[in-house]
Amino acid sequence: MSTASKVVLTVSLVLTLSTVAGVHLKQAWDRERLHEGVVRDLERLQRKKENLRLLEEQRVLTRQLEEERQQREAKLHPQDT
Repeated sequence: MSTASKVVLTVSLVLTLSTVAGVHLKQAWDRERLHEGVVRDLERLQRKKENLRLLEEQRVLTRQLEEERQQREAKLHPQDT
């Protein structure tokens, strides 16, 4: 085997192995990013559930406050009712 053919073979092997390794690393990176996306979505859904719970809590408290205000006003101004 001539020196030129050995060089060409070596270069082609290096390029092939580099390509395979690069594709493998990119797939691993893409898989990790997909997993991170799922984790972010789950966290976002958890925050949304918590926000909805807090919103409902605020609605209940607002309703109670409005009822108390109406009762107070009815006691202060009984002729208006």
